[in-house]
Amino acid sequence: MCFNLSDMGMTFSSAYVPSALCCPSRASILTGKYPHNHHVVNNTLEGNCSSKSWQKIQEPNTFPAILRSMCGYQTFFAGKYLNEYGAPGAGGLEHVPLGWSYWYALEKNSKYYNYTLSINGKARRHGENYSVDYLTDVLANVSLDFLDYKSNSEPFFMMIATPAPHSPWTAAPQYQKTFQNVFAPRNKNFNIHGTNKHWLIRQAKTPMTNSSIQFLDNAFRKRWQTLLSVDDLVEKLIKRLEFTGELSNTYIFYTSDNGYHTGQFSLPIDKRQLYEFDIKVPLLVRGPGIKPNQTSKLLVANIDLGPTILDIAGYSLNKTQMDGMSLLPILKGASNLTWRSDVLVEYQGEGRNVTDPTCPSLSPGVSQCFPDCVCEDAYNNTYACVRTISASWNLQYCEFDDQEVFVEVYNLTADPDQITNIAKSIDPELLGKMNYRLMMLQSCSGPTCRTPGVFDPGYRFDPRLMFSNHGSVRTRRFSKHLL
Repeated sequence: MCFNLSDMGMTFSSAYVPSALCCPSRASILTGKYPHNHHVVNNTLEGNCSSKSWQKIQEPNTFPAILRSMCGYQTFFAGKYLNEYGAPGAGGLEHVPLGWSYWYALEKNSKYYNYTLSINGKARRHGENYSVDYLTDVLANVSLDFLDYKSNSEPFFMMIATPAPHSPWTAAPQYQKTFQNVFAPRNKNFNIHGTNKHWLIRQAKTPMTNSSIQFLDNAFRKRWQTLLSVDDLVEKLIKRLEFTGELSNTYIFYTSDNGYHTGQFSLPIDKRQLYEFDIKVPLLVRGPGIKPNQTSKLLVANIDLGPTILDIAGYSLNKTQMDGMSLLPILKGASNLTWRSDVLVEYQGEGRNVTDPTCPSLSPGVSQCFPDCVCEDAYNNTYACVRTISASWNLQYCEFDDQEVFVEVYNLTADPDQITNIAKSIDPELLGKMNYRLMMLQSCSGPTCRTPGVFDPGYRFDPRLMFSNHGSVRTRRFSKHLL
């Protein structure tokens, strides 16, 4: 059914997330801000994921809160909110974030059975009976109920966040034998050593064991299987909107909170990395005034979703603190549109100061070490990138906050699989400009996040700004503080 969405609207082929991890990315969707402005850095309460600080400072300023309080919308949420939602230290399931008229939120992280929902602040436990408990179908049913019983005197906004295709990848019974001949893509970067990359990538075992390859192929297949129920959900919603006569007046957005890797650079499965397979996501939009069968190559990010939806509702971006841009002019086919050429990607690595008991030979500070003790994250997997797409350049520039002061640069026109790090061979002047642009974006807020990039006509670069008053090169700005 997703293909019907793209057939009837616009596909964005260059859509990115500013952080390739669930909670920071979802926080960016809700706030329209980069992680350094909403301060959600990982999936823990200590990392500000659904923390008391998040609830007090950020939730009142999310775009659904603005839709409800300023635009008169009835707002509906169903599914996974933030990874630590419902935790005792986050107010439990009684907490209903500001701005939601109807609230059906999953306690904590992804499940398909044996989970608890917060129904407008009251806990409801579900078991393992497919007909009444399979979460994707439950979300579809409560969403259809909302469409049936909502007020017709107010506009409405729905956010349906299925855990699928997140692990544990439990497909509905009727789909568990599908895609038996489907395997993870064997791109050029599959099962090769990550030469000239950050040490975390270099530590992966190459070639992968047969058991690892079997594991990741099975994960890839199961993810597809879970998405068949998501397709059913989308189809049911579109049919119901068509039946009620509201489809032609409703905008529908379909996207994800991060990408996923399965075997690239010999990393079995996860996200969190700076590469295309983790930071690039689907984005399909259909609705009034959007011509069918369109593809936009313009560079967009999930920080643009909030500004876009507020723009549709007639609320000015200038009244918010959001970093993103409204996609509405693109969707409506505006001509001579001036658009951005770069976005910021930033991540703060997770790692505990203890040795993983399942991998005793590994040093402390690593995490997500599975399978075969290949670690997907570490405390110094902390990086920031400028992802640039312009008329003449398709470039990614990244810096790590580690003892190596490691830099990775990729020319994706010549090297779409990001195999060759050109940091040591690229023009030093361009390297300096990208370094400065990265520092600017890491400290941006609101309008300053939308200033011209390195390859834009309006860009101005003063090399003197790269040096402090003492003549030393300015250092990168990485936050060391968790809220």
